[in-house]
Amino acid sequence: MYPFIKSIHSYFAWAALALIIIAIISTILTKNKESVSYKKWAFFGLMAVHIQLLIGLTLYFLSPFGLDNLSGDSMKDSFTRLLAIEHPFTNIVAIILITIGYSQSKKAEYGSKKILVFYTIGLILLLSRVPWSTWLS
Repeated sequence: MYPFIKSIHSYFAWAALALIIIAIISTILTKNKESVSYKKWAFFGLMAVHIQLLIGLTLYFLSPFGLDNLSGDSMKDSFTRLLAIEHPFTNIVAIILITIGYSQSKKAEYGSKKILVFYTIGLILLLSRVPWSTWLS
């Protein structure tokens, strides 16, 4: 079951990242801030990262590199620390920021700026903690 969930988590990450990037670009290109097209893309990106979070949390508890890897010895190795602590924590913070950006955009007069700022920060955080050496392997 672990290899199946790992492959879903790896491949769905492409879709989630693509939707976040499309949401950011759509927000930048939208001239009429009353338009709902950028909000639709922002919503799709929000849903994608939340689904990715659920898959990732499932993987965290099934993976030998997740919860089972939390020990003093594994914290000395940068790669195991990345998988056990840094990747999950940073990505959860990024998803929280994306969620805040979307919810604030519904309330604020300048909703597109909220999406642009929070989604961009979230994207940078997501990309910073991707285990590039093992992605899609």
